[in-house]
Amino acid sequence: MLFHSSLRKELSRSFGATLVVLVTIVMTMMLIRTLGLASKGSVNPSEVFLVMTYTVLGYMPTILSLSLFIAIVGTLSRMYSDSEMVIWFSSGRGLADFVEPVFRFAWPVLVLIAMFALIGWPWANSQTQGMRNQYEHRSDIERVAPGEFRESAGRNRVFFIDKDTPDGATASNVFISSVERNLQITTSARSGHVETIGDARYLLLSNGQRVERPLSSTELKISEFQTYGARTGGDSGNSGDAEPARSLTTLSLLRKPTLMNLGELAWRFGMVLAGANFVLLALALSSVNPRVGRSGNLLFALFAFVIYYNMINLGQSWVSTGRYGMGGFLLALHGGTLLIGLAWLAKRHYNWSLLPRRASRSPANESHA
Repeated sequence: MLFHSSLRKELSRSFGATLVVLVTIVMTMMLIRTLGLASKGSVNPSEVFLVMTYTVLGYMPTILSLSLFIAIVGTLSRMYSDSEMVIWFSSGRGLADFVEPVFRFAWPVLVLIAMFALIGWPWANSQTQGMRNQYEHRSDIERVAPGEFRESAGRNRVFFIDKDTPDGATASNVFISSVERNLQITTSARSGHVETIGDARYLLLSNGQRVERPLSSTELKISEFQTYGARTGGDSGNSGDAEPARSLTTLSLLRKPTLMNLGELAWRFGMVLAGANFVLLALALSSVNPRVGRSGNLLFALFAFVIYYNMINLGQSWVSTGRYGMGGFLLALHGGTLLIGLAWLAKRHYNWSLLPRRASRSPANESHA
């Protein structure tokens, strides 16, 4: 049918262009953010592009929802401003007749939103968190760079070396400052090399000096050594901290319904429900007066999107703190938004007016009066 095909064709072009622009903007923002994390030592500089890619994949539900919303509002607004909607309305088509072709275009996007929100979002977060944890818990020797002071994994020791060999196993002019057993310990040596003893790695220092000073006094204990061993730290295993809820699979969240997990579930299910509601809201918000222009209407539509999206994030916090239940929040926010969208769409379709119309006085009535 000409009506359906022409509408879906224009929606496809608009959606594709909007998606490319939004992905480019988000990738640029994430690149700047990831480079900042890498400069602070939170992310491996060699994994910047990979971390950025995972982060963008995690934000795909929001990007797809916004692209779909903008594509529908922009397409229908243009049809209003170019008087194409008047032609369709005069041929017997109402605004409600646009629901079917728009949803037939949008359902693959809605499926992608559901897949990214329920599967892609936790997977991308778990990959990013895993890389950050692995880089954070690398051994102390791997942290050291010639000519730079570097902290250990536990933040209780500072290393410095003058220069090292290409394989990173031997260094000269080694300096280590640490706090152990309420003592400030400073160790320096002419050279050092790495050895693996059992499951641990040790830095064996040669021809050096060790200075110990209690934190509560000014006494000093100075000792010299020919060979001294210091464990480099850096556990190879995972940290003991609990995995964040955003990195857990949806099935794991359902199996362990804590408040934090329910808040995360409310966000994921909310993004899926919001995708369908955005389609209805876009249909209702797309009406434009050709004499006024569509810039104001687009700004109002984006303002509605921001409010709805922020309510989803705010609801996640409410559910996580136990202020509201997950089911009640989803029903109130998304069910209420669905009713508002349907009511607004019916008002546009049937041309209802909130104010009663004044009856016009005919000449016959005036003469009779």
